[in-house]
Amino acid sequence: MQSQAGGRTETGRKVNPGAPDGVGLKVGKTGDSGSFHARQACRNRHLGQDAVMSQTNQRIDSKRLWDSLMGFATIGATPKGGVRRLTLTEVDKRARDRFRAECEAMGLTVRVDAIGNMFARRPGRDPNRLPVLFGSHLDSQPSGGKFDGALGVIAGLEVMRSLNDLGITTDAPLELINWTDEEGSRFGHSLMGSGVWAGVYGLDKVLELTDTEGTTVGSALDGIGYRGPEPAAPFAADAYFELHIEQGPILEREAKPIGIVTGAQAQVWYDVVTTGQDSHAGTTPPSTRKDALVCAARIIDLVDRLMRARGEDGRGTVGQLLVVPNSRNVIPGEVRFSAEFRHPSEAEVDRLDLEFRSQAASIAQACNVGLGLTTLFRIPAQPFDPACVDLVRQGAARAGYATREIVSGAGHDAVYVARHVPTAMIFTPCKDGLSHNEAESIEPEEAEAGCQVLFEAVVARANRTL
Repeated sequence: MQSQAGGRTETGRKVNPGAPDGVGLKVGKTGDSGSFHARQACRNRHLGQDAVMSQTNQRIDSKRLWDSLMGFATIGATPKGGVRRLTLTEVDKRARDRFRAECEAMGLTVRVDAIGNMFARRPGRDPNRLPVLFGSHLDSQPSGGKFDGALGVIAGLEVMRSLNDLGITTDAPLELINWTDEEGSRFGHSLMGSGVWAGVYGLDKVLELTDTEGTTVGSALDGIGYRGPEPAAPFAADAYFELHIEQGPILEREAKPIGIVTGAQAQVWYDVVTTGQDSHAGTTPPSTRKDALVCAARIIDLVDRLMRARGEDGRGTVGQLLVVPNSRNVIPGEVRFSAEFRHPSEAEVDRLDLEFRSQAASIAQACNVGLGLTTLFRIPAQPFDPACVDLVRQGAARAGYATREIVSGAGHDAVYVARHVPTAMIFTPCKDGLSHNEAESIEPEEAEAGCQVLFEAVVARANRTL
C-alpha cells in the first residue's frame, strides 16, 4: 500500500487539488488497476457531481488515519506485507499497549474485562445516556493482512481524534472497543471475546481452551497482563457500529465505496474424524483397505458439491486437515478435518446440515471407515437493526458516497453484539476481494470513506433525540 506525504504519495499518486481530501488521480505504471479511480467515476455518475462534495464540513483527517493504519501494521509485520498478530501473544500485547496509550493520550478512560476485551470511553454531555459503541479487533490470522479488523479499531481512534479536533461533545457517551480473538486462529474459537461478552460462550470454559502448545486462554491473558477486572458480560448500550473491509469482491466489482450491511448469514461448523486402519501401502490390496484419507477426500468433495448446488449464495469450506500417521508408505488410519457451510438463508443452512450428515455417513459406510461428525457451533442468520442501518445509509449520503446493501458472508463481532445491542456494519472494498492473506489491500480513499461514514453514523446516533 502507498502512504501519502505532502500531497503526493511515495509511488507517485498525485492528489487532485480540485477534489475532496483524499480523492486521487492514478499516475502509476501502465496496467495499474485504477480500481478506486473507476469507483470514483461511477460514484460521480450515480450521485451527480455536486453530491461528490461532502454535505458536511465535519471531516475526519484522512492522512492521519492512513498513517495510523500503517503504524499499527508495523506491529507483527511480515516480509510479504501482511501482519501476524495472533491473539494474546506478545505481539498482540504490543498492539493492545499502543491502542491503550493512544486512547489515554486523547483523554479516554480504558477498562478491560475478564476475557481481555478493551473499552475506551469518551464522556457525553448527558452521563445518564446509554453509550454508543463502535470497534472491531486487532488480532490477525497467522498470515493476515493489515486491515482485517484493524481498520474498524483504528478508524474508531480517528473518530475520537476528529471529535476532539472539532470540539464536539456528543450527548451520549462513546465507547471504542477492541474485541479479543475475533479470528479464532490460535485457540480454535472465533468471535471469542464478543461471544463471552454476549453470553454465547461460558467464560470458565473459554479460559480453559488451549492452543497447539498447550497454553490456555487464561494463562495467555495473564502472561500479557490483559485479564481485566471488569465482568465479561453485556451491559446496557444504545447502539453498536462496526467498520470492516468486505473480504469479498462485490463492492469493488460494482464500484461502490460503501457497503450498507443489513445482516450476516447463517453458519454451521463441524469437526470431522474419519477412522480406518493403518496398513502397509505395498501389501494391502483394495479389498481389505480401510483408507481414512480416501473417505475424507470424498467427504471434502461432498462439501464442495453441496456448496455449488446453492449457486453464488452457497459457501462450503474445508480449511484444516490432519492425516495420521502421515507417512509416505502407510495407508492413513485417521484423518481429522474441519468443515463448514454458510448461506444467507437459515433454512438453507438447515438443509445443508441434513444433507451433509446423511451423505457423509453413506460415504463412510461405502469406504468401510468410521465417521465422527461433531457440530462445533451454529450461528443463526442475524439481521441488523433497521434504524442503525438507516443511519449508515444517511451518513453515506451526507458524505457523498454511493452505496450498496449487502449481507455479510463472514462472521464478525457485530453478529454476537447484535443479540443485545442495536447494531449495524459498514463495509469498504478490498482489492480483488482478498482477505486472510498478506496481500490484502485497500486504498487510502477507501479507508477514508469508511471512517467518515462511521463518524457520521456514530455522531448521529449519539446526538439523537430520545
